[in-house]
Amino acid sequence: MGLDKKISVAVIKRLPRYYRYLSDLLKLGITRISSKELSMRMGITASQIRQDLNCFGGFGQQGYGYNVEHLYNEIGNILGVNNKFTFIIIGAGNMGQALANYANFEKRGFIFTGIFDVNPNLIGKKINNREVMDMSHLDEFVKNNKVDIAMLCVPYDQTPIVADKVARLGIKGLWNFSPMDLKLPYDVVIENVHLSDSLMVLGYKLTQKLKNPQ
Repeated sequence: MGLDKKISVAVIKRLPRYYRYLSDLLKLGITRISSKELSMRMGITASQIRQDLNCFGGFGQQGYGYNVEHLYNEIGNILGVNNKFTFIIIGAGNMGQALANYANFEKRGFIFTGIFDVNPNLIGKKINNREVMDMSHLDEFVKNNKVDIAMLCVPYDQTPIVADKVARLGIKGLWNFSPMDLKLPYDVVIENVHLSDSLMVLGYKLTQKLKNPQ
C-alpha cells in the first residue's frame, strides 16, 4: 500500500507496537479481535486504534473486527519487514556489540552484515559470527555489499564525521545512538535514538508516584 498522504510521526511510532501485540495474539492462537479488545490489551483507546489504522485503509470489518493475521501482515508490509533491509554497525563498543547480538532484528526483517571500528583491540574480534573490520575497509565493503542502514555507535564528537562518510557512500538509512540530534544535507533517513531520554521519562513518572503514593 502506498503512503502518498502525510502520516503523523506519532501514528507511525505506534505501528511497531501494534505489530508486536498482533504477533503475541497469533502465538496465542487468536484469529480475530475487535478494536475494543485490542485497546484493553494495549492500554490505548479503541477510537485511537481505529483512527491510526484508518490512515492506512482501515483493515477492519464492522461486526467482525480485525483478522489478526491479515492485520499483522499488512502492518508488517507498511513497516517494511519483508524488504529484508541489511545493516552494518559502526562502533564495536558495548552498545555496538549489544546491537550485533540482538536476535530480534532478523525476526523483524533487518539483516546484520558487518561491524566496523578503529580500535585495534577490537578489530578481528568475532561478534555474532562477524569479525570486527577496520574502518578503512568500509568503502570497499559498501561497494561490494548491499547496505541499507548504518547503526552509529560512535563517540559524540565523531558522529558528524562518520555520518557524513556513510551518507556519501550512498547508505540511505542511519540509526544514530549518539546523544547528538543528527542532521545531514543529504537524501538520507535518520532516526535519532536517545536512551537516556526514555530513562528520564521513567524517572519523572517514578518521582510523581513517590510524591503521590496510592
